[in-house]
This record gives sequence, structure tokens and C-alpha cells, in this order.
Amino acid sequence: MDEAPDNNGSRVDDAPATGMRYYARDFWSDENLKYVEPHFRMLKSARVITRLAGNRELSLLDVGCGPATLKRLIPPTVRYHGIDIAIHGQDPNLREADIVKSPITFGDQHFDIVIAQGFFEYVGDYEAQKFDEIAQLLAPGGTFIVSYVNFGHRRPEIYERYSNVRSIEEFRDDLRRNFTIRQCLPTSHNWAHHEPTQTLVRAGNMRMNLNVPLLTPWLAVQYLFICSGRDDARKEMR
Repeated sequence: MDEAPDNNGSRVDDAPATGMRYYARDFWSDENLKYVEPHFRMLKSARVITRLAGNRELSLLDVGCGPATLKRLIPPTVRYHGIDIAIHGQDPNLREADIVKSPITFGDQHFDIVIAQGFFEYVGDYEAQKFDEIAQLLAPGGTFIVSYVNFGHRRPEIYERYSNVRSIEEFRDDLRRNFTIRQCLPTSHNWAHHEPTQTLVRAGNMRMNLNVPLLTPWLAVQYLFICSGRDDARKEMR
């Protein structure tokens, strides 16, 4: 694939067969630094991980980890690993790779928890392939946590750099090819299509994990899907 600058001077990868454009390392190296401080969705994801882990020692892979901010938010008993197209600093548990165009792997390791936040909106036509790869990384009994923007919001704001804009129903159907969805919860409900900023509204949404009929599809900003591997689900049914 050839690289060319976009109209903001960033480098992008062109995929001639589909017309998709994928942003390269130099773009993400700067973009990732916006997330050194944890934002609302990451804080909520950390709460989910903490609840899942309990007092157990588990391994976790953060797909599209950026500056690895999540590591600071989860229990020390959860062994953190991250993979991203642009890694800042050196750490044996962080790996740099183009995880859209190259397979998502971490040597021969498997993980009790794999999380992908703010990643699948940028994968274009690779969505199904990335689900396949992540399914292979889950250890038996493992959990996959993935976020996705609710593009069915009353007034969605669609970031111009997204290459994978789909309805939640389409995203869920693709996810089910490899995983059993245990829970789907909104990160927050907000009239505007962004995570809440007011203290009381943030606090209420941080603890709210309910899908409210009619209201949630209209006002959920993003969703978190908490999934098991399909093989694990089949074993439980026997």
C-alpha cells in the first residue's frame, strides 16, 4: 500500500481496492498523546476490568493501547501488556506493530482479558479479520472487552478519520461470529454525542450499567461489549 499525506499533513495508507484510508504511525504517535490522561470511557473500562479480576492474578492485552494509560488504572494483580502502531518509551510488555494491516499477536502468549477501546472505528474492511485474530489470543475462559461508538445516537458526531462506521446491530452481528456476548452496556447516556463532563452526570453514568428501552439506543454515546470465546460458551452448554 502506498502512503500519501492527507489534507492536514498526516501520513495515511491508501487501500486501492476499497478506497479505505488508514492512518500511519506518524499520525498516531501524536494522536495517542491526547490520551495520556484517562478519559471517561477508559475509567469505566478500568472499573469493568477491576470487577472481573477480583483478587485473581490475570494477564491482559490492551489492543491499540496508545500511551498505555489503562495500566495505571487496573489492579496490580492484572499483568498488563499493550500493542499499538505507535509505542512511546521502552517496556518489555509493550509491542509496536501496525495492528490493522498486520496480525494482532504477542509472541505465543494468550491472555485472560483482551480489551480494544477506540480501535474498531478505524479498521475499515478489516473488522472481521481482527475479531478472528483476537479470538485466537484469548486463553480458555478468557474475556474480550470491546468498545464501539453508537452511530445511532440522536445526533451522532462522526469523526472524519473513522474508516468503519456501522450500526450497533451490524457490529454486534460481526462480533457474534467469534464471541458470545455476555453483556452490552452503554458507557454513558448524554444528550450530546460525547461523554459527559459535569461531575454529577459523570458519577451517575459511571455506575449505570443498564440498557433502558428506547432511551439507550437514542442517547448512548458508546457501548462496551463484554464477551466470551465461542468455544467456552459451547462447553458451558454441554
